Amino acid sequence: MKYLLRGSLFFLIVLVFPSLPAEAVVYHPLPKVEHPANNPWSIEKFELGQKLFFDPLLSGDNTMSCESCHKSDKGWVDGLPRAEGFQGMELGRNTPTILNTGFMKFQFWDGRASSLEGQATQPIQSPVEMNQNIDELIQELRAQSDYIQLFKKAFESEEITIDKIAKAIAVFERTIVSGTSAYDRYWLGNKEALSPKALRGMSLFFGKAKCSICHTGPFFTDSQFHNIGVPPLKNKDKGRKEVTGEIFHEGAFKTPGLRDVNLTGPYMHNGIFTTLEQVIEFYDQGGVNDSNKSPFITPIGLNTHEKESLLEFLNSLTSDSGDTYQNTAEPSSIDPIEKKVPIPTKRVD
Repeated sequence: MKYLLRGSLFFLIVLVFPSLPAEAVVYHPLPKVEHPANNPWSIEKFELGQKLFFDPLLSGDNTMSCESCHKSDKGWVDGLPRAEGFQGMELGRNTPTILNTGFMKFQFWDGRASSLEGQATQPIQSPVEMNQNIDELIQELRAQSDYIQLFKKAFESEEITIDKIAKAIAVFERTIVSGTSAYDRYWLGNKEALSPKALRGMSLFFGKAKCSICHTGPFFTDSQFHNIGVPPLKNKDKGRKEVTGEIFHEGAFKTPGLRDVNLTGPYMHNGIFTTLEQVIEFYDQGGVNDSNKSPFITPIGLNTHEKESLLEFLNSLTSDSGDTYQNTAEPSSIDPIEKKVPIPTKRVD
């Protein structure tokens, strides 16, 4: 609650004084990975979930696995504007990364699942995604002795159920987390970790560019839903409204996190932007006209150097080379540290 109140005050200052640089930033280190009480972590569940995640048996024609859309070598996305579903069908939304999803309050662009356990099996059963019948899947898994042993080790029973499948996959997915970035190293004491251009971009991010109104916290997301005026495709997507039925959720989608953001394109719920440069330009123009667009989305007026600086800062959120995404270790949780942002006095070309 104290972080929410502090953040709300900061957002108000940004809205009232949009031209002021961000002179104070609340740094949130990567938090500890937490597993729910009804699905605690174990190496046995992790190994079972990992095997299930990469196994094409989970699809109706045994050609698609979870990794087909969430590729471990592409920031856990597929690199396509819109997801490719069962037998090559193009779906209506971009594949969101599963990096750090274990920390998120909602899953999917529209937030229709509130946990990884609730999310894990929906694509498996969806006729347009993996199109697998759960009863048939369980029979296929039971036909393999290695799965029987893995379920027995993970759950102390050879019985295979959809609930156990979901729990095992969720345990694995919670270990897919971003590593330490240049941004973290800067706040942890290495003042050479960020270039002057990245520092200027950080000042813009938390100030004039208004990014931190929605992109806040350790993963740079408020876990809320906003209509930001994204250019629609042929058929406008109702977004969160499909889940809640609320008019104010028309065209609203979950705020994505920004750690490793340069690895997870294309961008937006419909994958309409290929590069981060296009995303920055979109926000600078204030989005397209939409009757339900968030009042936060207005033209900013960034110049070329400011756009380049903002991009440099976003790139600084990338995990350091050598850090692993499949990390079963739990990093220490540290209270946020309020520090001054040094703002370069000279323009950085």
